[in-house]
Amino acid sequence: MTIPSESIGSLPRSPELLGALAAHESGQLGDQAFDAVVSRAVRETIEQQAAIGATVVTDGEQRKPSFVTYPIAGAENLAPDGVVIPFADGHQRQLPCLTSGPFRYQTHAESYLRAARECTSLPVKQAVIAPSALSLLYPSSGIDGYSRENFLEDLVNEAETDIRGCLDAGAHVVQLDFTEGRLSLKLDPSGQVLRDFVELNNRVLARFSESEQARIGVHTCPGGDQDSTHSLDVDYAELLPVLFQHTAGNFYVQLASEADPDRVLRVIADHLRPGARVFVGVTDPIDPRVETAEEVRDRVLRAAQYLPVAQLGTCDDCGFSPFADDQSTSRRTAFAKIRARLEGTALAAEQLGVGFPAARSSQEAHRPAAVE
Repeated sequence: MTIPSESIGSLPRSPELLGALAAHESGQLGDQAFDAVVSRAVRETIEQQAAIGATVVTDGEQRKPSFVTYPIAGAENLAPDGVVIPFADGHQRQLPCLTSGPFRYQTHAESYLRAARECTSLPVKQAVIAPSALSLLYPSSGIDGYSRENFLEDLVNEAETDIRGCLDAGAHVVQLDFTEGRLSLKLDPSGQVLRDFVELNNRVLARFSESEQARIGVHTCPGGDQDSTHSLDVDYAELLPVLFQHTAGNFYVQLASEADPDRVLRVIADHLRPGARVFVGVTDPIDPRVETAEEVRDRVLRAAQYLPVAQLGTCDDCGFSPFADDQSTSRRTAFAKIRARLEGTALAAEQLGVGFPAARSSQEAHRPAAVE
């Protein structure tokens, strides 16, 4: 028995990559040169994770324009005036709005996974956007000749393809980013929108076998963008019972930034079903202070008082800089927090008398993996 530890997905972009993104968008950098910069950023990101002892890595979402918009970037049937997401510090993010059907992904996450697996033999985790988030693209006024149910059927098909492609390409686990879950309770305190979200996600998950569902996870957090959140003030007790209705095998739950973690852990313990694993957040990506390994250890030990160790894992509360233009956190800080998470989880595992996944040798970790 071990206590696994995983990143959520995104990691800050390097100054070189940020510069290349701007130059490519303005037409000053060609596609081939841009791809070379991105490929180098992915390799360096994976190698840095391996160097500090990660046993499961991600590509840091270096290729994505954002964790939410990657499937639709470049689509021609979108308008910019979609749902607005307000953050606590006053800034906003706005989703695009679908203008006509059919709905189709422009990019599937399998392409990111295959590129990452060429850089390492370590297990690679792939984050994908939950279909519930993309359901927000459909306008409330409807679309002539393309009903909401037609849209949802297309969305379910596309989301299944996105997840299945990653599983078939050898993903260690596929994680659905579900940050809109907690936000939905702010927009609709009745909880109906949240229940609709989970029902939609489960329409997709129902297309997978039990063994495949065991390799699928759902991540929840109150948002993390430019050192601010969109729904930290929403009571977790309203979200978690519904969250755990997802037919997935893993759950990644923000916890380090919660004011009352014991209360949250009690709710998790009451609703975590047998066989599922919950990864609790032990570092806060939007807090500039780097946690110590001892602080992480104590957070893991606290969680172990409420949750079976066999069903426990650790993660960061959220991804680091999930939007490409977010420069609020440096790569140095992000990797220092990840190191603290790994070291602190190992300390807790030792104290609990269980194992911690051993890191492979540097040579083995950097050896390219075979890609199907």
